Amino acid sequence: MDWQALSLSLQLASATALLLLPPSVWLARLLAWSDWRGRAALEAAILLPLVLPPTVLGYYLLLGLGGASPLGQAYHALSGRMLVFSFDGLLVASLIVNLPFAVQPMQRSFAAIPRELREAAWVSGLSRWQTFRRIELPLAWPGIAAALALSFAHTLGEFGVVLMVGGSLPGETRTIAIAIYDQAQAFNDAAAAGMSALLLALSFVAVILVSRLGRSLPRR
Repeated sequence: MDWQALSLSLQLASATALLLLPPSVWLARLLAWSDWRGRAALEAAILLPLVLPPTVLGYYLLLGLGGASPLGQAYHALSGRMLVFSFDGLLVASLIVNLPFAVQPMQRSFAAIPRELREAAWVSGLSRWQTFRRIELPLAWPGIAAALALSFAHTLGEFGVVLMVGGSLPGETRTIAIAIYDQAQAFNDAAAAGMSALLLALSFVAVILVSRLGRSLPRR
């Protein structure tokens, strides 16, 4: 077992899930309850990472995060380092790749909350923030928890984009998925099988958790 790669993957997955939480909640509510002209385009943009080949997505991320890009140049000016082939660059790429996995379960959970319930809360004197905190969040919590589980599990297993944006630098960008690939390339079947079994078990637990949480969503 490559414990360094596993530790890095757990750090990346945890940071991705936590950092995605606030913007995903905002986007999910916007998509669930609004009906404006640009809604379809925004939803399509969020879902793109689901259908784009990892090589295509990784290529565009390399362009957007590379040293010639404004973001890459700003990062280099502040830190003196390149954004690509670093943990920070890997985190930025992971946030983009996992956005649909975070937004979709939350969107379904917020869409299942009856609008009449929110309106009743407003009529009763609750502000929009109080309604969100005391009514919407508790009802949407199963979808939010499912989104966190999906984002975490998908980050652990992401390979193509991670390889293109981060490479395989030990302690910096070498995740457990990359370590499995490296061990398989070296014909070290025992190590590759052990790490693959761990990812399989974690993914299985995440799928069961998401399924059970999905059955807990409020029904209209």
